[in-house]
Formats: sequence, C-alpha cells, structure tokens
Amino acid sequence: MNVAYWIVAGLLALFYLYGGGVKVVQSRERLRPMMAWVDSTPMPAVRAIGVVEVLGALGLVLPPLTGVLPWLALAAAIGFVVLQVGATGVHLRLGDRQVALNITLFVTAIVAAGLATTWL
Repeated sequence: MNVAYWIVAGLLALFYLYGGGVKVVQSRERLRPMMAWVDSTPMPAVRAIGVVEVLGALGLVLPPLTGVLPWLALAAAIGFVVLQVGATGVHLRLGDRQVALNITLFVTAIVAAGLATTWL
C-alpha cells in the first residue's frame, strides 16, 4: 500500500507541481496554447489556481514524508478531486469536450485519497 501511494501521489504531485508552476509564472499569451480557458478567466484567478496546485502537490508528498500532520495528504488528494470536478465543468461550459485528462486526474486523485487513508 505504501509503495502504491508513493507511485500514485508522486505522479500526481509532479503533474500539479509543473502545471501549477506554469500557471504562476507564465503570461496569458504563453498559457493560451495549452489552456484555452485562460482567456475567460482573470489572471489573478489563474495564478491562484496555480498556487493551489503547487501547494496541493506539496501536501501530497511532504506530510507523509515527514510524518508531520499526515492527514494533510488526504486533504490534498480530496482537494484535487474537487479541483478536477470544477475544471471539467469549466471545459464543458466553454464547449471543450476533451476532458479525458481531467477525468484521468480525477480518478487518480480518488485513488491517491484512498491510499492516503493509510497515513491516518
């Protein structure tokens, strides 16, 4: 169970660390080819989503690694589930039917949440 958590959470954390970091530092013009939704979202909100993703990625890894407040790993995984529900809704509202990545991240976050219960 421990190895499974680290594989799933590690991959999820890497994805969100990269994706969140890009949202925090890139301009709207640089984000547009990767994320068409940035045109309909204020940049402070895009930056805030990026910060939440980076913090969530750290929350998946640091608490179990250090043993300090390990329940935060579960909270981070649940946060990513909620994030993907919202992200899928945004894509569908904007007419973007390519939500396979969102669904994959949703399922992966659910698995990470289930595995994170071992830290409780």
